[in-house]
Amino acid sequence: MQRNDALILDVVRTPRGRGRPDGGLHGCHPQELLAQCLRALISRTSVAPADVEDVIVGNGILSGDHGDDIARLSVLLAGWPETVPGMTLNRFCGSGQQAITVAAAGIASGAQDVVVAGGVESMSRWDVTVGVPTIDGRNPDLRRRYPTVPQGISADLIASLEGFTRDDVDGFAAESQRRAAKAITEGRFDRSLIAITDGDGAVLLDRDEHPRPGTTKGTLAKLRPAFAEMGLLGVDGEGRTFDEICLDRYPQIDRVNHVHHAGNSSGVVDGAAAALLASPTYVQAHRLSPRARIRASAVVGSEPIIMLTGPGPAAQRCLAKAGMTVADVDLWEINEAFAAVVLKTIGDLDLDPEKVNVNGGAIALGHPIGATGAMLVGTVLDELERKDLEIGLVTICTGGGMGTATIIERI
Repeated sequence: MQRNDALILDVVRTPRGRGRPDGGLHGCHPQELLAQCLRALISRTSVAPADVEDVIVGNGILSGDHGDDIARLSVLLAGWPETVPGMTLNRFCGSGQQAITVAAAGIASGAQDVVVAGGVESMSRWDVTVGVPTIDGRNPDLRRRYPTVPQGISADLIASLEGFTRDDVDGFAAESQRRAAKAITEGRFDRSLIAITDGDGAVLLDRDEHPRPGTTKGTLAKLRPAFAEMGLLGVDGEGRTFDEICLDRYPQIDRVNHVHHAGNSSGVVDGAAAALLASPTYVQAHRLSPRARIRASAVVGSEPIIMLTGPGPAAQRCLAKAGMTVADVDLWEINEAFAAVVLKTIGDLDLDPEKVNVNGGAIALGHPIGATGAMLVGTVLDELERKDLEIGLVTICTGGGMGTATIIERI
């Protein structure tokens, strides 16, 4: 271990509950979801909570049940000492991954020795009024400069530009479901997964609730495109529709081919995850056994109308920082925001699909916005250990046109 290594001691996550009022985690406050992850980390590692110098948490909504710095409030709810602080950050879908990056930077710089990082999102409890979802803070000046479109239309734009057909994206989605079902049956998620309980100790949920085993291209073919009608809505001062905004920016296509729907897009779910990171000095002093090190991390900006093309460039920047190439990576986790996002990243980086999302992804399992990045770090680490491999890379597209990436090396 090098002096400035940021070492991962452990990663835990909740099950992903369906993000609706009848979902298994809807009745559990998001603070409690995160608090149970914090308690589990301490139980599994025997690190004293008082030694934790910060708890950094990603979240995508930052209001309502998620408001008022949910990181700090979850620390208090977990029963940790009042001396343990907490910070909540937002990089949209990359928030949980960004939290781990910030924690790793604090440790690598020598500023801190023990930091918990993760994320939480109870999408069934979002209390915002959602009209047409754009990412501009409702600022007309920004909208004139960058007239963004809903993410589903961005995904359809990627498919249109890349020539991905409905059959392509449905085929990818069916494979995600197949892989996830196999992983669940074989217990591949068991190491990181914790059961969520209520105040009396009764189990609320101990399994991922979103997967639909048995999904095929045939069943998916019956679903209507989700964003075709939305693409015809007029939204800006010039009266342009979302589809027209896309075509003005990308005139090389004559129409947006709407191929995405609920079955080949990420699932709306509730969940939380947390990782415990420490310095080599702390690990050696307490005779702990780290599972992995953070080799590199990166973030990029990308064109905000198409929005979802960041994973490839972020991964390339991350590899360059680590002095590595695509060939050095044993396993990839590319967040399945939409099927076209992963298909494009595979194509851009010339990846072996058999090394990508080997246990399925967010299409099958769900995408609890702020928590996903931390969940995927745990998923790839568990699989590296299961297969006796070494290097994993996690990359995620985010709202506003960005991408995040992290390389971990198993110890």
